[in-house]
Amino acid sequence: MVENGFAGLVSGAEGTDWQLTVESRARRVRADLAACEGIPGTEVARTAALSSLEVVDAALYGAPRRWWSLVSWWSGWHIERAWRALHEAEIAAISADPQLPGRMPGLRARIDLYLPAEDPRWQALHQLDLSGTVTATDRAVVVDALRAAFDASDDAHAAARSLRNKLVIATAALFVLNTVLGVLGIVRPGLIPLCIPADHFGPSTTVCPSGANAPSGWDVWLAQTFGVIGAALSVVVLMIRRRPEVSPYVLTGYQGLIKVLFGATLAIVGLLGFSAGLAHGFVNVDSQAALLLWSVLLGYAQQVGTRMLDKYADRIMDDVRPVAEQPTERRQPGSA
Repeated sequence: MVENGFAGLVSGAEGTDWQLTVESRARRVRADLAACEGIPGTEVARTAALSSLEVVDAALYGAPRRWWSLVSWWSGWHIERAWRALHEAEIAAISADPQLPGRMPGLRARIDLYLPAEDPRWQALHQLDLSGTVTATDRAVVVDALRAAFDASDDAHAAARSLRNKLVIATAALFVLNTVLGVLGIVRPGLIPLCIPADHFGPSTTVCPSGANAPSGWDVWLAQTFGVIGAALSVVVLMIRRRPEVSPYVLTGYQGLIKVLFGATLAIVGLLGFSAGLAHGFVNVDSQAALLLWSVLLGYAQQVGTRMLDKYADRIMDDVRPVAEQPTERRQPGSA
């Protein structure tokens, strides 16, 4: 199986994690609908579910034009269309399910992940008594609560896509900025002063990232490279602490790129501060090795700023695929 450009639509029997999840759940819905076939009063719900499943199949197995793939990847329409249609199919199947009382523990557990205890739909769901005959009103309460939970899940997908797109834009901006700085360093050596002035350490002393006694075209590139090395260490930490995700929007790679590029930029800014004497008397940089080592440390220091981004991304991803908490705790909307 191969993916169709950026859209990542299934073109064969295999797919990405989220596609396999949607496909598996769609098969379960079809099995539930088959069990309801012939039961009076379920025709409308079965028709609605099958109609939604057709939308799921179109999103999973459709083959859009190549020129539309980038737009599809950016907007995420095929991903969110598949999930929303699957949710509608599941809701319709639940509303017609004759075994609804037996499914209530699982439905309550799913709904509890997204709705707070203060929500009247959550309260109505947990007050239901389905030990007797299940009425149309009982089913309406279950459907309403389940639809609210699915809406919260779909909104979380949209929030994750929005954050991913912002990370892409920030990555592109940092890449352009670092490239421009590197080119300026080659075209006009010394325009970005990264060498430590002689009067900081005594007569005839000049320390440059390239090891030369005067500004070189490689000063900026070397500082950026060692800044990237420092930032790469924080990327390893990020990948170790991040749990596996089956969300259609995986943010870890974009967060890593932000860290790497921001580390390169921060290395330049930090060495400019050394060159301006801001750290004079506090930091002793008297060799090329020390200057490059500080570039590595400054690159890793971007972790201080990007840590806030990591926490925000963690919260977004927890909303996309929330983790059940301890029974004594109630998960509030938007909490990590």
